[in-house]
Amino acid sequence: MPSETTSLDGRTLEGGGQLLRLAVSLSALTYLPVHIWDIRANRAARKPSQPAGGLKPAHLAAVEWLAEATRAETQGMTKGSTELDFTPSQRTLGTAQGQSKPPDHARSKDSQPNVWGDVYEDAELIRKDSHIKLNSPGSVCLILQAILPYLLFHAHETIPRQDRSAATSVPLQITIEGGTNVSKSPSIEYIDQVLIPMLVGKLGIPSMTAKVIKRGWSSGRADVGSVQLDVTPFVPGSKLPAFHFQDRGEVIRMHVSILATDASARDRLRSKVVEKLLARYPEVEIVFPIEEDTNNGARLYLLIVAETSNGYRLGRDCLWDRKTNNATMKTVADNVVKQLGQELERGGCVDEYMQDQLVVFQALAEGRSVVDSGKARHATLHTQTARWVAEQLLGLSFDEQGTCRGCAFEVGENFVERESQLNADPPIDRFDQLKIS
Repeated sequence: MPSETTSLDGRTLEGGGQLLRLAVSLSALTYLPVHIWDIRANRAARKPSQPAGGLKPAHLAAVEWLAEATRAETQGMTKGSTELDFTPSQRTLGTAQGQSKPPDHARSKDSQPNVWGDVYEDAELIRKDSHIKLNSPGSVCLILQAILPYLLFHAHETIPRQDRSAATSVPLQITIEGGTNVSKSPSIEYIDQVLIPMLVGKLGIPSMTAKVIKRGWSSGRADVGSVQLDVTPFVPGSKLPAFHFQDRGEVIRMHVSILATDASARDRLRSKVVEKLLARYPEVEIVFPIEEDTNNGARLYLLIVAETSNGYRLGRDCLWDRKTNNATMKTVADNVVKQLGQELERGGCVDEYMQDQLVVFQALAEGRSVVDSGKARHATLHTQTARWVAEQLLGLSFDEQGTCRGCAFEVGENFVERESQLNADPPIDRFDQLKIS
């Protein structure tokens, strides 16, 4: 029996793209239909001549990809739309490529998905490829945020081992064209140096890497870039165990990434950053994983990541989108070092930007997951929004400390059937019934 549609008011809490991305992401993964209205209603227009809210190209690209991957029936999947119906209707992974898309109003379960292409070597499937293209520097990292749960937890094909040991999932490679360094969005450096190490090292994600093919900027002259993401999904039948992000440990290393106009600008910024860091953390090692010229006076980016003895990473950054001078270097260095210092003084295991990105994993895990965000820290509006969406779609709850007993999502399960069965049973604790520890 089909599950009832969950309706979400797009004005709730943060009222922006976070609500949309997570709602469609969970819908695509669980096949629970969702209806969202007043999409991004809390977002003001960038220019008086532009409409406020609605689907922008980057939001639309993520929704279109997930719709194609799940053969979803949709309504409102157009640029500027403030209302969206999203009903996934196909559980198998399609591989056909190059087919034209039907009009939005005609999209149905009979449409053939074309998001994946198979890559063979010696007649054996070694990888699946996909491509998402933006014609403007919308954030590739926010697109990734929307599709990552589906990439990791959907039941993709597996590769049997010759020694008959456990099979592994077919690796996925996704190329996303858009912006790598975009205002009000995570940078690809943050994804590569904070998010991915935390997911792989602390959460147990099988494998994930990000590679910049070409850098894309929203500052200076708008420039479209591309990123290649390689992901190994969980194997069918597996579940993500509950996780506990506690006991941060001592800061042992600072990773400083600098993108500036030229070598001279990088040297000046590096000098200011090192001076500030050594004044606060004289015993900590400082490394420089990325130093690049931007060849544009209005493009300056600094990321500082604190690595701890227990494998946690916390980051702070600044994307400067105006002309730079000597005073700029001091301002940027002062601000980022100060903000990171404030993060570290809280004693938590995650920074405020990582906090909301872990919500979906807490919601899908088996058991109660705990994330120590630091003393005297309340959940950010983005985090509150993510928790609310997960609660509405999955029927779970987060307590005041931000802990959550997840739904124990099993890769490959028919979640709609589980939901239907729970709705048909007497109103008892749904997760006690599932015997989740």
